[in-house]
Amino acid sequence: MLPTSALSFPPAATVRLVAERGFDDGDLIVRVGAGDNAAFETLYRRYARSVFGLALRRLGDRGRAEDAVQETFASLWRSASSYRPERGAGAPWLYAVARNAIIDRGRSRREPAAEGRDEPSLEAGPDERAESDWLAWRVHRAFEELPEQERRVLELAYWGDLSQSQVAEFLSIPLGTVKTRTRSGLGRLANLLSEELG
Repeated sequence: MLPTSALSFPPAATVRLVAERGFDDGDLIVRVGAGDNAAFETLYRRYARSVFGLALRRLGDRGRAEDAVQETFASLWRSASSYRPERGAGAPWLYAVARNAIIDRGRSRREPAAEGRDEPSLEAGPDERAESDWLAWRVHRAFEELPEQERRVLELAYWGDLSQSQVAEFLSIPLGTVKTRTRSGLGRLANLLSEELG
């Protein structure tokens, strides 16, 4: 549950001031970790809609999706002080918090499984997890080198699980611009990865 101070959002003028100062998502998360309500409200305004869309698609139930959004931002408030900007951008971190909240919300509704027979685990072994973690780190590092406009479109599409039309609506830009930035961002990302991995 969010603390009372987080539920009483600051005046809209304060939120606008935070947004106008051009804080990126990582800066805002750091500020939330220090108890900044205006930064929290700015992040909520930026991401609540896309987190809700993601939750609704995954859970298929409006009420459970709303609960997942609330849990996402409650978790953000509680754990923002653990965010480390040097480890990566704020949006992927926020979407990871959202994914966890959505998964937890999905599990809470399932019936307990009947005991079945023992079967081999399908989970990756330590070597496969290490390889996957290394590759994820390389991709994340290359992703950070993309221009902000391309990075934002790709974050919404891949971490936010939004269609290109939804990204265009969310950012209030033409669909053609979203397609161009997506194509350009993916091409640039592929080049950066081939330089690093090749």
